[in-house]
Amino acid sequence: MTTNNATYDALDQWIDQHFDEQVQFFQKLVQVPTDTPPGDNTPHAERTAELLQAMGYTAEKHEVPQADVEAYGMTSITNLIVRRPFGAAGSGRTIALNAHGDVVPPGEGWSHDPYGARIVDGKLYGRAAAVSKCDFSTFTYALRALEAVAKPSKGAVELHFTYDEEFGGLLGPGWLLEKGLTKPDLMVAAGFSYEVVVAHNGCLQMEITVHGKMAHAAVPHTGVDALQATVAIMNDLYAENTAYQKVCSKVEGIKHPYLNIGRIEGGTNTNVIPGKVLLKIDRRMIPEENPVEVEAHIRQVIAKAVERFNSERGYQGDDAVRIDIKRLLLANAMTPLAGNQPLVDAIQTHGEALFGEKPPAVGTPLYTDVRLYVERGIPGVIYGAGPRTVLESHAKRADERLDLEDLRRATKVIARSLVDLLA
Repeated sequence: MTTNNATYDALDQWIDQHFDEQVQFFQKLVQVPTDTPPGDNTPHAERTAELLQAMGYTAEKHEVPQADVEAYGMTSITNLIVRRPFGAAGSGRTIALNAHGDVVPPGEGWSHDPYGARIVDGKLYGRAAAVSKCDFSTFTYALRALEAVAKPSKGAVELHFTYDEEFGGLLGPGWLLEKGLTKPDLMVAAGFSYEVVVAHNGCLQMEITVHGKMAHAAVPHTGVDALQATVAIMNDLYAENTAYQKVCSKVEGIKHPYLNIGRIEGGTNTNVIPGKVLLKIDRRMIPEENPVEVEAHIRQVIAKAVERFNSERGYQGDDAVRIDIKRLLLANAMTPLAGNQPLVDAIQTHGEALFGEKPPAVGTPLYTDVRLYVERGIPGVIYGAGPRTVLESHAKRADERLDLEDLRRATKVIARSLVDLLA
């Protein structure tokens, strides 16, 4: 047995010996809600910092200015950084491990309390159990094992626990990077255990406000029905999905673009012709697409639908339907940087050893905060504790859950990989 193999075995043993403690840490994180919206996430950051302090870690609290947070549509954000240097400053790589604490509200249909963190048949249930409070614990306990067992002589590890992934990450990792608070050499973001994600889709989100003219439902001809105009817009937008199916990505794991209308608001009462309707759309972009061209095309589709609607009904001047379009989010796709190969190699090697199969390096149709690091020249991949698919995890659905054996093994994979990357 080589020295490295002995080190890997010792790391595994340390994680096994402390696994009950790790699960308890995980449970305490799930039990503090971080519904986004409304996005009042500083209380969770404070609780996380308190739990880390009990382990001997000082978490730097980087509070985003309140005016910026409110303008963004959230309530509070405090991002955390834990820095653990080994050896002299600048003596080796700095590796960042990033997980996000914000999560969509639980919604209906749960068979377990979404904030109970209850364990049933080896699975922990709760909102953010799989995405991605589990990886607060994966990364923390991988670092603890590294310090206790391997004791690197150079390099550094940083834990980045951030609270803005659901709204696009600009006030999470984006804010930390923009302010110069961190500049790692490599990074790993929260993910699942059975694949190493090296690329992901981009995302364009837009808000469309359709303006008509309210009228009494008894005399509909005196108004301009904004909802009927909205239906015309929606039909044309949904029709785009047929064409998108012919636009295939060359990245394994990513198929084709897709457009979704996720929210509709409008009207004042049942007996009133709607004078205003608001739509929110989500357009997933494959890595090969140009975001500027995608947005321009969407705007053109909407404009043509409104023009046709007005023309068919003879609406002109003040009687014409008009629209306002606002971009809510533009998240660029993530494409691999050449420097990510050490990350891929380490995680694949130890993933195969611990899970019995090599996790493939693939793309994902999701969009994540990793792009914010990659855009600044920091190679990154996505890997953490979780099942083979988002569907299995129930992420963003009722009964989100995580198999605790995936958590145990993923923690070992990350700990072992840190040894290799800091060597």
